[in-house]
Amino acid sequence: MLTARMLLKGYANGVFPMACSATDPQLYWFDPPRRGILPVGRVHASRSLIRSLARGGWTADARPDFDAIVAACADRPETWINDPLRRLYRDLHAIGHAHALAVMQDGQLAGGIFGVTLAGAFFGESMFSTRRDGSKMALVWISDHLRRCGFTLFDTQYLTPHLASMGGVEISRLQYQARLATALEKPADFRARPLRPVESLVASLRQPPASPSSSTGAKSPSGPMPSPPSGPAVSGS
Repeated sequence: MLTARMLLKGYANGVFPMACSATDPQLYWFDPPRRGILPVGRVHASRSLIRSLARGGWTADARPDFDAIVAACADRPETWINDPLRRLYRDLHAIGHAHALAVMQDGQLAGGIFGVTLAGAFFGESMFSTRRDGSKMALVWISDHLRRCGFTLFDTQYLTPHLASMGGVEISRLQYQARLATALEKPADFRARPLRPVESLVASLRQPPASPSSSTGAKSPSGPMPSPPSGPAVSGS
């Protein structure tokens, strides 16, 4: 049976598990030749997104109900998050290696994201939106939070048009392995700092971008959709 510790070893070696569907009990290791990453601390936020954030009503929570965020990410017609993965994410959260962020608009849940953390690497697993711009706000907030907490790699696994519009890029497997190795040598703690207040976040987004720095990645609003399994299967029982 795959355990949380075994899962962390997989991430440390550059691979990650996915299921073909919610009803498939099997998990498969994936190691795509091209890897999606997002810039830590500087995802692209459009002027309209910044104006929406500045108008008020938006808040974020870095300690929401973790299982509820995972369930919201999986609540769609097709998902790669099956029951074994839910259990593994819950176990990782219990030992401090999985975290979630929820975004609210006018007090109502608007979107969220969750991922796995290991040293200075954040592996974005999935996102969701229940209101317009909910997932974008989650990306902006968590990218800023990761930088302030010492992370240097934001892995999105795959690049989607949504992620590309927010500054995501693809790099080769070899480039990814080099960035991962560097990130694994960096100490980071998702709970080391509180989330930046919205006014401060808006001000930071309005500043001109700094010179390029280490980039990393996160996930699309509907989460990644797996290709046909090409890696070895691992037991989901």
